Amino acid sequence: MRYIFLFLPIYIALFSGCSDSNDNSDLIEEPKEHMISGADLSFLPQIEDLGLQFYDNGVESDMLSILKQHGLNTVRIRLWHTPENPNSSLQTVKEFARRVKDQDMDVWLCVHYSDTWADPGHQVTPEAWTGLDFNTLKDSLYNYTEKIMREIQPDYIQIGNEVNPGFLLPQGDRFEHPDQFEELLNTGIQAVRNQDEECKIMIHYAGYSDAYSFYNEVDHLDYDMIALSYYPQWHGKNLTDLQSKINNYQIQFSRKVIIAETAYPFTLKWNDHTTNIIGEASQLILPDYPATPEGQKQFLDKIKDICIETNNMGFCYWGAEYVAFQEPGTLHGSSWENQALFDFNNEALPAVESLNLK
Repeated sequence: MRYIFLFLPIYIALFSGCSDSNDNSDLIEEPKEHMISGADLSFLPQIEDLGLQFYDNGVESDMLSILKQHGLNTVRIRLWHTPENPNSSLQTVKEFARRVKDQDMDVWLCVHYSDTWADPGHQVTPEAWTGLDFNTLKDSLYNYTEKIMREIQPDYIQIGNEVNPGFLLPQGDRFEHPDQFEELLNTGIQAVRNQDEECKIMIHYAGYSDAYSFYNEVDHLDYDMIALSYYPQWHGKNLTDLQSKINNYQIQFSRKVIIAETAYPFTLKWNDHTTNIIGEASQLILPDYPATPEGQKQFLDKIKDICIETNNMGFCYWGAEYVAFQEPGTLHGSSWENQALFDFNNEALPAVESLNLK
């Protein structure tokens, strides 16, 4: 996800408990196998450094504990190669990943293979690798991936972020150099496999309606999961179509799909002076999902239902932590504050209840 600077078991089995009193309280409703209930919390170390406090029903607590209590089992963390500031650096990500594991949650590493945001419009090679010949670039990619696997030990890893056009451009351009694009993907995959055979590998595409050709091209590669971004304002408002495509991709490519990024606003208002990505009713799915706390929860409930009904791997909410974290009048704050899972008083919103897969 980088649009912020442009202006995520066949449906649950019901086990009928029999008792003399015909009490239905022992009906159990839960996924048959592990599903991901995730949130991308990459800004959280930076936000916590500023001393922000978070609340659940008026009780102060740290955000990780609040979200875990409501069902979060996986935290997605963005990693940049050599960023301008410590956030998303290897050291910060290592420390944050350790905290996540200490909470008995899984770590999902989102490797951008760039010094900054990588997405369909920007896939800039890290400065340290600029000018390398292709074979040396592959070696650098392998060694770097092996290093982060060894030091962070993620449970899930993305080889690139929203790699629709390729990654490590221009050499990894999917359209200009398709063979090199696939070689680079395969190099990252092999580095993961050689370091940890249990880690699940994702290849991430932004959108879903036109993803068939992309995944058909990379189908021969040794990866585990299809990761799709889904935002109604960019990728369409037909949730029935989303469900159908997820089901079809899982059948066609014999891999589980995960909704790697999604989000929805709880209001169209703002809490700082940074322009928000979502600010108009035309960007919403109306009338079913208004920009209200309950509308946000209903949207995420629907995403969860789609995941369960298609027997996919689950979902990840992007920007759950991305509240307004600087001075109220700033023009360089959060453009996602009205899509976070905490309101303008940093109180947990009803949508956190949707993280519970049971």
